[in-house]
Amino acid sequence: EVQLVESGGGLVDVGGSLRLSCTASGFTFEDFPMMWVRQAPGKGLEWVSAITWNGEDTFYTESAKGRFTISRDNAWDMWSLRMLSLKPEDTAVYYCHARVITVVASYDYWGQGTQVTVSS
Repeated sequence: EVQLVESGGGLVDVGGSLRLSCTASGFTFEDFPMMWVRQAPGKGLEWVSAITWNGEDTFYTESAKGRFTISRDNAWDMWSLRMLSLKPEDTAVYYCHARVITVVASYDYWGQGTQVTVSS
């Protein structure tokens, strides 16, 4: 059974920092890219960041560039999102996301979500 378990999140003041982590199990973690997605109150899902299978390439939505850093540790089947200089507009539920692609199909897996609230 595939599981993604998140940790981190919470309430922080504007300009503060948080670190989110996600631990995966049930599939060959190091074969696939990993992502973070968020959903702000009353809005749809927004892709935030991604990292390639070997961690060599990272990608960010424009608003996260220069403030967020995604990383992964394939030895521990986990990846993280370090968030600095947080803004009220970063307030959202953050989900770790894995898309596992096989020969016959692709599968999307999600963490349980963790609330990030940036207070002004």
